[in-house]
Amino acid sequence: MTHGSSEALSALAHQHLPSDVAEHWVGLLRPAVRLETATASGIAVGQIGGLPQLPADVEWPSWEGHGPLSFIASVDCAMLPAGAVDITIPAEGTLSFFYFDGQLDDGEALVLAEDRESWAGARVLYTTPDETCGERDAPAGLTPYPRVPLAAHPSMTAAEPWHPQIRDAFAPGAPLGNRYDHPVCKQDFLDAMWEFDDGVGHQIGGHAHSIQNPVEIEVAEAVTDGDVSWGDPALDKEIGNWVLLAQFDSEDAADMMWGDAGVLYWLIRPQDLTERRFDRAMFTWQSS
Repeated sequence: MTHGSSEALSALAHQHLPSDVAEHWVGLLRPAVRLETATASGIAVGQIGGLPQLPADVEWPSWEGHGPLSFIASVDCAMLPAGAVDITIPAEGTLSFFYFDGQLDDGEALVLAEDRESWAGARVLYTTPDETCGERDAPAGLTPYPRVPLAAHPSMTAAEPWHPQIRDAFAPGAPLGNRYDHPVCKQDFLDAMWEFDDGVGHQIGGHAHSIQNPVEIEVAEAVTDGDVSWGDPALDKEIGNWVLLAQFDSEDAADMMWGDAGVLYWLIRPQDLTERRFDRAMFTWQSS
């Protein structure tokens, strides 16, 4: 994934791609909200690390047999710029993200998309604006991460050149996950995209910045129990059912390091997002 302004990404595409291909590629850009450390005078829309604000009757998320999850981040939906994403984020309320980060077992138990038994190790809680919330202390054994306030920066995002959407647009029928025989996968354009933006960062909506294979493929394989191959149309269909809800990068300021400079991702089906079924969000993580 590459992010930037529409104008900058359009200029990048027209510099390295045929005009018709560039226009098609630009049409596939998706809006996102980048979350970056808020300045002292800036407006915070959320936080990474710290302690969550939760209603008194909501239990701290826990993974049965392993223990409570660590609080990773939260976002005040009402503070996000209106119309900044193309997914149906709630207009109000708070999204809070939790993950079993290995503090309690020295990293023995891993939360993996392909391991259905581990899915309880990552959660998204949605708190409506009419619920009375208060700061909740972390359960015994968990050390909260340092709190870093986050500011919102609307941006446009481009999918990786080997993303299924790019394949469908420019090389339909090509094997999934390969470099397709098309200008968007030529080394010149790949190098230009890397030089333009090689950072991951924290984000709501848009195209995910996958470190390995596109995260949509990982989630689709997981929910189909790995029973379909990469050439199966059923997998292609399932891949298209998922959109990025949020990604949270490793963050020095919050003492967060996910593997080797890895990233945490939460994806969700658009219908579940519309219905506020955040319990159905899927988690995966990738590392360098």
